[in-house]
Amino acid sequence: MLPSIGFTALLAIVFFVAEQYGATSWLHPYWKFMLIFFLSVSFLIHRLMDVGFQNNREKFVPFYMATLVARLILCLLFVGFFLGRGVSGVKLFILNFLALYIFYTAFEIYILSRNLRRGL
Repeated sequence: MLPSIGFTALLAIVFFVAEQYGATSWLHPYWKFMLIFFLSVSFLIHRLMDVGFQNNREKFVPFYMATLVARLILCLLFVGFFLGRGVSGVKLFILNFLALYIFYTAFEIYILSRNLRRGL
């Protein structure tokens, strides 16, 4: 879980610096909510993967598939909630969300593959 917190802190610093230096046209005002959401999803995925590694290595694939489905559903609910509330700057919101989704997915794949190599 510590790498996810560090990764989120790094992204928060990058977003904060970008906001301070006038890149507000590229950042949606709700970027902080998005970071908190992705940190929460990362925590959930980390806990599910720990359970998958802990009990039986054969259960790893179902747990991994469950995390993919859970992430997809949670992301759809998050975006749907904000779009339902009539968030301003819909295109910017979705672009920022997708960028963070790709960053977090790549990071989680890297952490997961590192853990798999260590476990073999």
